[in-house]
Amino acid sequence: MISFASDNWAGASERVMACLAQANAGPAPAYGNDPWTRRARTALAALFEREVTAFFVATGSAANSLALAAYSRPGGVVLTHRDSHIARDEAGAPLQFAPQLIDTLDGPGGRIDPAALAARLADYRPANVHNGRPTVLSLTNVTEAGQCYGAQEVAALAAMAKAQGVAVHMDGARFFNALAHLGVSAADLTWRAGVDAVSLGLTKVGGWACEIVVLFDDALAEDTAYRHKQAAMLFSKNRLAAAQACALLEDGHALDLATHANAMAAKLAARLAAAGAPAAYPSQSNEIFVWLRPQMAERLRAAEITFAPWADMRSAHAPTAPADLPGAGLHRFVASFRTTDEEIDAVARTLGADD
Repeated sequence: MISFASDNWAGASERVMACLAQANAGPAPAYGNDPWTRRARTALAALFEREVTAFFVATGSAANSLALAAYSRPGGVVLTHRDSHIARDEAGAPLQFAPQLIDTLDGPGGRIDPAALAARLADYRPANVHNGRPTVLSLTNVTEAGQCYGAQEVAALAAMAKAQGVAVHMDGARFFNALAHLGVSAADLTWRAGVDAVSLGLTKVGGWACEIVVLFDDALAEDTAYRHKQAAMLFSKNRLAAAQACALLEDGHALDLATHANAMAAKLAARLAAAGAPAAYPSQSNEIFVWLRPQMAERLRAAEITFAPWADMRSAHAPTAPADLPGAGLHRFVASFRTTDEEIDAVARTLGADD
């Protein structure tokens, strides 16, 4: 089987597994009071070019939920894109961590339209208790359509939010894929652009069970520490989560793996286009969305090549099939740090486009 179904299928990088084995040897203090956690915090400070507050959790849903809860207030409203993960794929988990409303906005490519954000912010009149009050703007980078917000786009949206006293969160499940595509620093894409909190994704880029809530405001540390415990996400053996972070953050390993995955996705998109399966969006990450005629999809499935139908976008900007491909459906292919040229060649051969 060849998998382009999800980068979650790829397992952990060899360096992660080696660090886990090292961290597993012998005793170490519990609950994050260990050398591996200190080392991971040092690596985070280097990545973001400043000291940060960090909480290790097991899943992306937990990271998003804890980060959003850190900024919650009575009557709080989270603003996000209508196709975002927190709006579509977390079964209300953010509401479990803190009572708040999720209000969705639209925009092409999974990015929030600045005009839509301005209009929605204007809808929430101060002191109108009936409507609630916006507390957090959540931006997904990479978006659910595989597209990236640039640093200037983030800064523009963040400035609009901050003018209304609204904090800014970034869902960075594929954060390193965004960094690899944009060629910017983690600092420039986050706190320098006005981001207050990041759900730093390590699982999809080669971790095992390690996501990190990164806060740039120390004043929130104490309350968030209690929320972290109440969410049942305080690891007693935190060194095993921190060891994964060390493996991925030190020496730019995560960025190297994301760069490879992005390159493989771009190569796959080109080969699929040559086979008559054009992309719906530019290749900006390790996710590509392409139009496949039913017979093409069946040929790939028969060859045990996995991918995912993707027909459930709610956005008014969801792409439509090209006129010359009647009956074609939108499908997602995700490359990973383990994707090889040989696997891409197999896709091309299966579709009769081997060069």
